[in-house]
Amino acid sequence: MGDGPPPADADAPLGHVPGRSDPVPEQPGKSRRGRPTRGRKHRRHRRRPVYAPGTGPHHIEGAGDRIGKIATPAALPPASVAPAVSARSSPGNGVGADERRPTVTPYGRTGDPTVPFYAALDLGTNNCRLLVAAPRDHGFRVVDAFSRIVRLGEGIAQTGRLSEAAMQRAIEALKICAAKLAERQVWRARLIATEACRAAENGREFMERVHVETGLLLEIVARETEARLAVAGCAALIDPDASGAILFDIGGGSSELVWIDLINGDGRRRRMADRIRNWMSLPVGVVNISERHGGRHVSLQQFEHMVAEVATMLRDFPDVDALDRAVARGNIHMLGTSGTVTTLAGVHLGLPRYDRRRVDGTWLSGAEVATLVSTLVGMDYDARIANPCIGRERADLVLAGCAILEAFRRRWPVDWLRVADRGLREGVLVELMAEDGVWRPRSGRRGGEAFHPHA
Repeated sequence: MGDGPPPADADAPLGHVPGRSDPVPEQPGKSRRGRPTRGRKHRRHRRRPVYAPGTGPHHIEGAGDRIGKIATPAALPPASVAPAVSARSSPGNGVGADERRPTVTPYGRTGDPTVPFYAALDLGTNNCRLLVAAPRDHGFRVVDAFSRIVRLGEGIAQTGRLSEAAMQRAIEALKICAAKLAERQVWRARLIATEACRAAENGREFMERVHVETGLLLEIVARETEARLAVAGCAALIDPDASGAILFDIGGGSSELVWIDLINGDGRRRRMADRIRNWMSLPVGVVNISERHGGRHVSLQQFEHMVAEVATMLRDFPDVDALDRAVARGNIHMLGTSGTVTTLAGVHLGLPRYDRRRVDGTWLSGAEVATLVSTLVGMDYDARIANPCIGRERADLVLAGCAILEAFRRRWPVDWLRVADRGLREGVLVELMAEDGVWRPRSGRRGGEAFHPHA
């Protein structure tokens, strides 16, 4: 899910939850948004994630001994790449591709059985992304990650099928993921495919091919599951003092929109996923809308046509009048998890190279977002390629994402947008670890090295 951020450094601490990357420093006792804050000396300091000995992102454990040639899966027969990771469904347990929640088969164990590794894989319309992590305190630390743009959904709007070239790109990326899962001896994993495989006539056939060629068993999840997992993964970035949040994930073939209501409740502490008041999945993402309207060379008129197409769909949001009134009352912010918003944040910060640590958690005002969108619309294709936070791989997609975002903002003109370089994969990890009960009961003091899923 999600068109994903630009590739980050392999060593970037993906488990870190940075503070706001505000261009304007906060004054003691008052936040940038005007709300009281604790004094600086009482603020919790967040440290870089700590990797387990011998498990850093570039470490190959027992190379030439335990894993042998697993680091080069192309040299191995498909069955030798990795043992199968199953996402078999069990009846009456949530939703999935067949409206059932999968039971994930154990994949392996780490050298230390008390420190299991978990993995989440998201094969979307545009990206193939993997995250491997180990539980830590009341969150997790990331030990390995992978992201590659594969454009699996390229051409589906015209043919209704996954093309051979797109499937081959995805399989090559999945072979790398399979090698990483075997290398890390992951204990539990959930491997998810989203809109491209849902929509394509040959989506199921492709899943079987993936199993044969990589040893991986992926599940095609329902849109509702995507929305829930995005909320679980981004919960820590929702302002607890807000009345609510509009969370969105602009994907390659679909976009999810979730209204999280923090007002209505009984006072009990609940997961953010339990505070979802309504949600909607739009059959539009950066790949399919750019194929219809253009991606490389986009005039202002073409851009406005994209905005209008999405704006029409928003009229069907469930309980849309209630959300309109809630936004008009104020104290609701947007939370975006997609390559579109992370790209905007990188451009806003003037980064010479995309840096997740700077981007994740950044707050952008409505005026700043409007300026950024206008700036990108005014760039030609070559200028977008030259920007280090866009690059060649995104230069033909970023304006489509901006058009989808602009439709959201025009319908619900909130004052603030928070940027999340996290989402579905983190939500998968949170749910798997919670199911296994890996976190100890919360003590009086909250730690801070790792990703913390609880808002």
